[in-house]
Amino acid sequence: MFSALAPYGWDEDWADAFAPHTADGLLPGRVIRVDRGQCDIVTVGGTVRADTEFVVPRDPMKVVCTGDWVAVDPGGDPRYVRACLPRRTAFVRSTSSKRSEGQILAANVDHAVIAVSLAVELDLGRVERFLALAWESGAQPVVVLTKADLVPDPVTLAHLVQDVETSAPGVPVLTVSALHGEGLDVLVALVGSGTSVLLGQSGAGKSTLANALVGTDVMDVQAARDVDGKGRHTTTTRNLLALPSGGVLIDTPGLRGVGLYDAGSGVGQVFSEIEQLAERCRFHDCAHETEPGCAVRSAVDGGELPVRRLESYRKLVRENQWIVAKTDARLRSEIKKDWKRKGAEGRAAMQAKRGRR
Repeated sequence: MFSALAPYGWDEDWADAFAPHTADGLLPGRVIRVDRGQCDIVTVGGTVRADTEFVVPRDPMKVVCTGDWVAVDPGGDPRYVRACLPRRTAFVRSTSSKRSEGQILAANVDHAVIAVSLAVELDLGRVERFLALAWESGAQPVVVLTKADLVPDPVTLAHLVQDVETSAPGVPVLTVSALHGEGLDVLVALVGSGTSVLLGQSGAGKSTLANALVGTDVMDVQAARDVDGKGRHTTTTRNLLALPSGGVLIDTPGLRGVGLYDAGSGVGQVFSEIEQLAERCRFHDCAHETEPGCAVRSAVDGGELPVRRLESYRKLVRENQWIVAKTDARLRSEIKKDWKRKGAEGRAAMQAKRGRR
């Protein structure tokens, strides 16, 4: 009966999860778009519009989002979403508010496709930030360097790919030119099963890439500014699109801010070589700064670990600790004590330095 949902990811496990709602006469469906408390849902009878009034939770992490599987009224005007099935994965970032809240960008994602434009200088720190969120979500990340036609020199392109690969251990790095159809075959094969979410800044070429994968102009495309490669938000909502080669794609608006949200394990995955080195440090709580017997600093001094990688790692670890500490009073207290200790050590070092003079 529900075979029509198979192209959108429906399987036996989802059928088992939905079983309790079958007795209530509800229909399963996948959310393909959410807009102001209403959502478009693909069901066995086609796409329907439904209200989320009955599943508005106090926890913002549990709001209905694109990619969710839901139980919806079989008929009526208006229709309502009555329940949301438990998510397998969720791509979450922190909000810009002062409260410690997360924002769900996409649910039940298998691959996180991070689009990075080659029309501007690479921001490896931002790539690492996206990767941390992707690993934390439970999805398999892949970095796609778009607009490769703008880098005609193969040697230069190879160096750029190598820089990204160094910042993305264990992650496929692809180069594509959606405009000329170059490199798309590998990406099509990768996203041909499961659900993929397309992420990146405005101007990264996400909508052009989405059109190339779908095989038709389903997303509007606008030119990026020449001065900085940034564009206006062509995509304003998160849309789930079925791919002709199989699988589905969630296209998202360009992200200006990519704040971490309780992504400790994701950060560790991105900087796995640093985490492995840290296991050899003399002190288990080594901050990799001035401590004796620090294997991480030794790797930097020996040229095995780029200084930029260590600085980026420190930045993301501090940011993630601060986000977590907003809701954890004990951790917040420990962080403040650590800051005071380091401040006292710094002042003592300065005084000792002045004394030697």
